[in-house]
Amino acid sequence: MKIICIGRNYTNHIEELQNERPTEPVVFMKPDSAVLLKQHPFVLPEFSNDVHHEIELIVKISKVGKYIEPKFAHKYYDEISVGIDFTARDLQDKLKAKGLPWEKAKAFDGSAVIGEFLPKSEFTSLENLTFELTKNSQTVQKGNSNLMLWKIDELIAYVSQFFTLKIGDIIFTGTPEGVAAVQPDDVLEGFLEGKQLFRIQVK
Repeated sequence: MKIICIGRNYTNHIEELQNERPTEPVVFMKPDSAVLLKQHPFVLPEFSNDVHHEIELIVKISKVGKYIEPKFAHKYYDEISVGIDFTARDLQDKLKAKGLPWEKAKAFDGSAVIGEFLPKSEFTSLENLTFELTKNSQTVQKGNSNLMLWKIDELIAYVSQFFTLKIGDIIFTGTPEGVAAVQPDDVLEGFLEGKQLFRIQVK
């Protein structure tokens, strides 16, 4: 199982972190050990003092594919959900300043929250999906898939040029604005079209 993540896919998030707008999708990966196990809390890592939440739409790949054309990409996934790409922002900033890869800041144990998956057939349009993250019952991030620079099918096609997609692989499609630090005892809940798909506590 691979976790393939897309960075800088929402304009307002690019601006809030003062990043350069990419001309093609920014891709990085998390190992399967990054998945936060069900019913487990998220434990803040000892190497960071500034871990941020980043809620994202995620898709689960349902068939093997390579060099997938955008018009056929919809055939390669049947389920969608929301998840969190936890990011050690202080560590990421240091790595970025040195031109080094982000993995230590993005791919550490427990850094990938994966919500309950729903059949994509439940939704009338995947290009108009509202999702949000609440922290202690207050909305802190809210996005819509119509604001993506690259849509889900475009991302699948792009990623498949480089990596063979296999059944069970997960693609994180990027986060909207509103990322911020989490603290011990925070409760984070993720929603897709108003339906709660995960609830985790920070330790």
